[in-house]
Amino acid sequence: MTPSNDTFDGTFPFSPRFSDVAGFRMHYVDEGPADGAVVLCIHGEPTWGYLFRDLIKALAGDYRVIAPDHMGFGKSETPEHRTYWLQDHIDNLEKLVLALDLDDITLVMHDFGGPVGMGLAARHPGRIRRVVSTNGPTPFGQSTLFDRLNANAAVSPWFQWILRSDSQGRLEPVLDELGFNILSVLKLNGFENHARIDDTWLRAYGSRFALPTDSAGAIGWAKGFAIGAHRFEVPDALALDSIRSKPALAIWGEADRTLAAEHFLPLFSEIFPMAPVHRLAGVGHYSFEDAPQEITELIAAFMKTH
Repeated sequence: MTPSNDTFDGTFPFSPRFSDVAGFRMHYVDEGPADGAVVLCIHGEPTWGYLFRDLIKALAGDYRVIAPDHMGFGKSETPEHRTYWLQDHIDNLEKLVLALDLDDITLVMHDFGGPVGMGLAARHPGRIRRVVSTNGPTPFGQSTLFDRLNANAAVSPWFQWILRSDSQGRLEPVLDELGFNILSVLKLNGFENHARIDDTWLRAYGSRFALPTDSAGAIGWAKGFAIGAHRFEVPDALALDSIRSKPALAIWGEADRTLAAEHFLPLFSEIFPMAPVHRLAGVGHYSFEDAPQEITELIAAFMKTH
């Protein structure tokens, strides 16, 4: 677990907060006015709240920006004897949201933060005000979901590696050493802005996985895909109608090698057919690292418009 007081040379200057409501020590950032409209930033694999540092700084003057770290990621604990499937992360996020009594929420979702955030929306549509997908799938019970997942896996180097290495018994040994090969994993998924890389940046992402016992979260997401353990939340009709009525925005880096725009943006447009979609040329999967200013400006403008 990353030390709670580590600011990574001032690049992540936010006060750490913790909750035990989900049965483990869950870290989250909570910046901005306490009575402000909530922006809930939900990360994916193998990142943490650090991914949203530029967005937090930009929005916290006007909004209450909350960025939790999933179980096994960032400054959150990696408990033993827990499973790390999609439904576990939805459960954990739901417990935090209810404990903090968050309402009027703008979801900002990246990577597997997409299905986690949409899982929360399916359970509590009345607490959601806006939806922002940034290279984060928005599966919401669509009949085409698994066809799209399979088609994407056929062309994605990351998902191809997961399936092959799991069948050969190599998935856990490789991801157990994620602290040493973090840059290879990020690049495999689609990372283009090499100017962001320095020793502090590498430490922010790699030090979280210093030991094999730290890697259960990263392994769980990959392993769950390989063995079909993840369960996507399916909303009831009322929840689906409610979410479809929300203002929404999609931002997608077209150089994403893991979640191809042609396979996943249609999931978003099926739910939000009138919502704007911004496709960013030359921007990879980790879009908040590749184009932080452009994405921050798009989200800020969207918030003001709606």
